[in-house]
Amino acid sequence: MNAAVRYELVEFDLHAHEYQVRMHIAAPIEPGAVLRLPAWIPGSYLIRDFARNIISIRASDGAAPVSLTKMDKQTWQLPSCDVGLVVDYRVYAFDLSVRGAYMDQTRAYFNGTCLFLSVSDRVDGPWELCLSRPDNPVAAEWRVATALPPRRVDEHGFGEYAAVGYDRLIDCPVEVGCFEHGAFAVEDRPHRFVVSDGGRFDMQRICRDVARLCAEHAAMFGELPVDGYLFHCLATADGYGGLEHRDSTSLICKRSDLPAPGLGKPDKGYRQFLGLCSHEYFHLWHVKRIRPAKLAAADLASEVHTELLWAFEGITSYYDELALTRSGVLAAEDYLDLFAATVTRVLRTPGRRRQSIAESSFDAWTKFYKQDENSPNAVVSYYSKGALVAFGLDVALRVRSGDTLSLDDLMRRLWVRYGQPGAGVPERAIEHETAALLGESLDGFFQDYVYGTAELPFGEWFGQLGIGYRTRAAINPEDFGGYQVKEPETNQQPALGARFEALPAGLRLTQVVAGSAAQTAGLAAGDLLIAVDGERVTATNLGDLLKRMDGAAAQAYFFRRDRLMASMIPSCPAVLDTCELWMLPENRLPAKVLARRNAWLRSSRVPAG
Repeated sequence: MNAAVRYELVEFDLHAHEYQVRMHIAAPIEPGAVLRLPAWIPGSYLIRDFARNIISIRASDGAAPVSLTKMDKQTWQLPSCDVGLVVDYRVYAFDLSVRGAYMDQTRAYFNGTCLFLSVSDRVDGPWELCLSRPDNPVAAEWRVATALPPRRVDEHGFGEYAAVGYDRLIDCPVEVGCFEHGAFAVEDRPHRFVVSDGGRFDMQRICRDVARLCAEHAAMFGELPVDGYLFHCLATADGYGGLEHRDSTSLICKRSDLPAPGLGKPDKGYRQFLGLCSHEYFHLWHVKRIRPAKLAAADLASEVHTELLWAFEGITSYYDELALTRSGVLAAEDYLDLFAATVTRVLRTPGRRRQSIAESSFDAWTKFYKQDENSPNAVVSYYSKGALVAFGLDVALRVRSGDTLSLDDLMRRLWVRYGQPGAGVPERAIEHETAALLGESLDGFFQDYVYGTAELPFGEWFGQLGIGYRTRAAINPEDFGGYQVKEPETNQQPALGARFEALPAGLRLTQVVAGSAAQTAGLAAGDLLIAVDGERVTATNLGDLLKRMDGAAAQAYFFRRDRLMASMIPSCPAVLDTCELWMLPENRLPAKVLARRNAWLRSSRVPAG
C-alpha cells in the first residue's frame, strides 16, 4: 500500500510535554486541499478546539519552505503543487483525560484527533504511522498499547502502523509507557487489558470479571464484530470516565476502584469500575456501529445536534449495570443497590421537570457539557434519566407483548437493521422500530418520557418486575439509598436545598436547588453562609441547626460579594428523594410477575425456558 499520507512522531519532548509530528503528503497536491484538525472527538460532545495546542507549524517541498495559509482556528490551506510536501508541527500535550493527549516522564498517551492533521482530499485514502521509542533514558522499558493495525512493529510495539481512512487513524488511542498487562478471550477473540499507574491490584480478577461482562454483551447481541479488543486504563488518585472506540476503549479510574489482591465480594469502588468497563464495551455495538445518522455523517469541525443521545448513552447506561448481575459478577441485590442510586440522582435533579431527555441530547454541546451552578435546576442527564427511560421501555415491551419481547429484542433488531449494514439511525427510528417490533405504537410512552417531562412511574414499573420501591428522606448528604428491605429510619435530616463546600469561615454555597428553603430565603450560589438563628454554621452542625427550627423560620446571615446580608430561612422539611429497592418475596408474587423478573435478570447465555 502506498500511503497518501505518512505520519512520523519524530520527537517526544517529555519535559516540555510536546510531540513533534512530521507529515509526508504524497504528490500531487490538488488545488483547494487543506489541512484540518478536529474540533471535537467522537463520543464526547463538546467543542474542544484541539488545534489550540499546535505550537508551531511549517512546510517544505523538500527543497525550500512553502507557505501555509491559516484559514480559521483549525484549518490551513495547502499550496497546489506537483511534488510532495513535508509538514512539521509541534503539539502541546498535557491533558490527563481519555479525550486528549498527554506526555511526561512517566508515560505518553494520545488520541489521533489531537495529533494528526487530515488532508481534505485524502480522508478516505491509505495512511502510515511511524512510532519510534522516545529518545530518553526514562523510556528504555516503555511499550506500546494500541488497536492501530500494525504493519512492522517490534516486540514492544514500536514501528509502523498502516490502514485506510482517516477515521480509522483517529479512532485508536495509543498508550506508551510501562503498564500492567492482562489478557483473556471472548468467543476465541483476544482481549487485552492494560493499566497504567495502578499500584497494587489484582489483574487476574479484572480479566476474569470483565471477560464475563464482555461475553454477556456478545451473547445478547448474538455477534461479536471484532477480531480483538483493547482496554486502556489510567489509574489516578481521583478520576472517573471512559471513551469508546471501535475496537478499544480508554478508561480512567481511581486507584482505589481497582480490586485489591484478595478482594472477595466486589466493593463499591470495584462495582463502579466494572460498570464503567461494561458501559464502554457495550458501545462496541451501540454507538460505534449502531450510530445516529447525524453523527455518522459528522466532519468533526463543528457541533452536530441529535435528539438520540438518550437512546445511545441512556440505553447503554441501563445495560452496563444490568449486565453485572446477568453475567453473575454481582448478585441481584447488589445490582438493585446501584439502580436505586441512579433513581435517587434523577429525583434530586429538579431540571427533570424542565428539560426532556431529547432536549438534553440536542443541547449536550451547550448545556450538559457546560454545566454551571444552576444546571441541576435546568438540565437533566440523558445518561441517568435515559437509563431509567430505557428500563421503562424494557418493562413496557415485556408487559405489552405478554412477555414474548423485551428491550433485548429491540437492540438485536437495531443491530441487524443498522449496525451490521453500517446505516445511520434516523432521528425517530427508535420509536418506529419499537412499534414495528411490538406490532403497536408506544407513542404515548415516548411523548411523555422522551420528548416530555412527565414524572416516571417508578412504582408501576418496578412492581411489574416484582421489585419493591419507595422513597424517603436522606439520612445524610452521602445517602443515596440502595437495596433495603427494612423500614426506613425516622431520624432524617431536614433539607436546606443547597450544596456547599465547608470553609473555616462558614459554608460556601455551590448550588441552590429550585423550590428549596435556601432558594426561598434568597440564598444563591457563591454566598458564604455563616450563621443560622444566631449560631455559627459549620458542616457538622448544620443539620442540628435546621432540626432546631422545628417548623419555624429562622434568621440566616451570609456574605455576598463580601457584604453581610440577612434573610429568613423557612422551615426545612425533609424531601423524599432517596430511593430504596428490594426483591419482593417469591411466594407473594403472581407467577407471571415472578417469571418476568427471572427473565429480566437471566443471562443471555442461558436459554429461556
